[in-house]
Amino acid sequence: MKWGILDRLSGERRVAPPGPGAPRVAPDLELVHFLEVRSQLTWIGHASFLCCLDGTRILIDPNFSSRVGAVYPRHVPPGLAPGDLPPIDLLLITHSHPDHLDAPSIRALSRRIQVAVPLGLGSWFSRRGFMSVRELDWWDTVTVETLKVTLTPARHWSRRGIWDLNRTLWGGYVIEASGTAVYHAGDSAWFDGFAEIGRRFPNLSVAMLPIGAYSPAWFMEHNHLNPEQAGRAFLALGARHFVPMHWGTFQLTDEPLAEPAERIRSWWDEQAPDGKELHLMAVGETLVLRA
Repeated sequence: MKWGILDRLSGERRVAPPGPGAPRVAPDLELVHFLEVRSQLTWIGHASFLCCLDGTRILIDPNFSSRVGAVYPRHVPPGLAPGDLPPIDLLLITHSHPDHLDAPSIRALSRRIQVAVPLGLGSWFSRRGFMSVRELDWWDTVTVETLKVTLTPARHWSRRGIWDLNRTLWGGYVIEASGTAVYHAGDSAWFDGFAEIGRRFPNLSVAMLPIGAYSPAWFMEHNHLNPEQAGRAFLALGARHFVPMHWGTFQLTDEPLAEPAERIRSWWDEQAPDGKELHLMAVGETLVLRA
């Protein structure tokens, strides 16, 4: 109420012009469909990724829509359209917020895909005809092909309607494959759990961490990481590769679209972590992890 309505009426809220969004490149569809490249990530935009690990294809928080609800327009086209996708083996959803669980995008997917979701979200998919749905509590694990997938804690919340506040769980995912692992944080504010995730999964190769939707800090710091906090989370996790996400696509809060990337570049240049790599991906870009 204060942020969305009262501060607007009083003039205290300052929403920056969106400015340029994240850069976008045409996807390399041959690479995306080529199973001989065993481990890779393609950024669809926002928090949406297509991952291929050990030849198993995982779709995380897919959002191909032109808007989030009726309020937030998409500023950068998705890096992949539903028709560009290879056959998907596993769908992962981090929580119920519409920018991460987008109903039109889900309708575009095969109902034969295996689905893993946090506790309470399984019925949403079952009602829509998905035949294999697994609900997970924090630290629960499901095995798909050669992969182990674990739902990890996050400091966030959930809601889709008026009466369902925190009725379903939220979290991130660690996906383990052949001695390595990747982590998708979903949405999270800063919390000590990042160090615990790193302790439980000392073989983390990649951390996909949100860096946007942080302004104004008095409100958003309880829900989202700012870029510098995302950098701290990356170091706490102990991963080698840092892939920022949740920026440059939808202007969900008051900062301009490109500011999160500028701030994480500055933080990285100041910290210069030894043996680590920052990958500020373009929408549509594929990062090959292991051939």
